[in-house]
Amino acid sequence: MNAREQVLQAAAELVTAFASNDREAYFGAFTADASFVFHTLEQPLLSRDAYREVWDGWRRDDGFEVLECRSSNAVVSLQGDVAIFMHDVATQLRMQGELYFSQERETIVFRQQQEGRWLACHEHLSAAPTTLPSP
Repeated sequence: MNAREQVLQAAAELVTAFASNDREAYFGAFTADASFVFHTLEQPLLSRDAYREVWDGWRRDDGFEVLECRSSNAVVSLQGDVAIFMHDVATQLRMQGELYFSQERETIVFRQQQEGRWLACHEHLSAAPTTLPSP
């Protein structure tokens, strides 16, 4: 399997873990020093543990549960031992008993580890652009 295929597989495993609420597999897909920028949060999260703390709070306080997550339009750019993965992501969540659907764009930066495994070291989630009407 070439590097591009390995990154696509690592990204698919990350999305699958998120979609199935598999906390251990999901956070295991990130390096300890990973950073996270989410348009839904006021400030970046500067470590995997910081994100895990927010995630656990969502689960505990809001009943956060991922019901579905689909990735499409994946693009991989290899930069040596770093890979930039971009995709569109459609997610359905339950929080506080209500259903939420989001359409977002995401960039995940993967870094190849010494043993060859690709782990995410940065994630940036943005709201998908809306189409403006023609003037």
